[in-house]
Amino acid sequence: MNVAVLISGGVDSAVVVHRLKEAGHDLHLFYIRIGMEGTDIHGGDCAAEEDIEMCTYIARKYGVPFDVVSLHNEYWDHVMEYALQTIRKGLTPNPDMMCNKMIKFGFFEERWGHEFDRTATGHYATTDTIGDTVYLATAADAVKDQTDFLAQITYSQLRHLMFPIGEMPKALVRETAVKVKMPNASRKDSQGICFLGKINYNDFIKRHLGTRKGPIIELETGRKIGEHNGFWFHTIGQRKGLGLSGGPWYVVKKNVHDNVVYVSQGYGTEQQYGRTLHLGEMHFISGDPWPGECVSKRITFKNRHMPEFIPAVITRLDTPGEYLVESASPIQGIAPGQFGVIYDENSHLCYGSGVITGQNVIL
Repeated sequence: MNVAVLISGGVDSAVVVHRLKEAGHDLHLFYIRIGMEGTDIHGGDCAAEEDIEMCTYIARKYGVPFDVVSLHNEYWDHVMEYALQTIRKGLTPNPDMMCNKMIKFGFFEERWGHEFDRTATGHYATTDTIGDTVYLATAADAVKDQTDFLAQITYSQLRHLMFPIGEMPKALVRETAVKVKMPNASRKDSQGICFLGKINYNDFIKRHLGTRKGPIIELETGRKIGEHNGFWFHTIGQRKGLGLSGGPWYVVKKNVHDNVVYVSQGYGTEQQYGRTLHLGEMHFISGDPWPGECVSKRITFKNRHMPEFIPAVITRLDTPGEYLVESASPIQGIAPGQFGVIYDENSHLCYGSGVITGQNVIL
């Protein structure tokens, strides 16, 4: 097959190249520039040159073509603006999920990827075919599983994708890279939000949204115990960066209209936990798994990136696209704006995701 490979300069996508080349596929490597390095227009700094140098080396090692393609403006318009607009509303965005849907498997596919039989990435995920339907499925390595970052992609995008390392534990990926003498075999995995690069998150938010002093209030007593620089710097469930003594303190509620951040104290405070997620704008990748049924089904889910799959029951509500997820155990830091990602009861098939709504953010 003719395969477009999205390569980042990291060890995962490098091993993807090795495995596909060994399997006899014809490869064309692509690096997507999405940061705003070298300019102050949008304030990003992805420091891509080292990544591109590494990708160039790997392309030469395997004798395959390599191109750098730019999606700067598209990333700003469809991911960075989404993130900023979500933060302005007091909600918690997931820019990595939007990047996969809109950029890597959206604009890239429309302009370059569609010319190839498949597009391959270094995501830790797999696919499974049941009958004639392809499903997104979880990776062999539960700790590295990245299906929660892919749970907004479309069915047509999924059908065109390959995840060549999804069946491999991370340790084996590293071992393979060492064995075949990859120059990035010991390179650290990237961390944080992809568009920020080396820029501090709070510095990025300050540049675009500014600052505005407001009170930090203890929820139980109504007592002012500190000040913040703007509700947009804080997210539900946050513990670090509050500047409060006598902790731990957790952000448990925000009043966007009055610029108030509410906190609760203690490791076991009930205010930081909940059992119910209201999901809106539900997106099922491969179609509704329970069409026409009065849904009350056992599932597992994630409400943030983590290795655990939490058992729950999902119920379809009367309003189209809205569901109620009732967890079997208390969940820490349910952050409106984030996505609740829905899996089957065995945590194998990833059905899709919906946006978390809630009463702990007052608009």
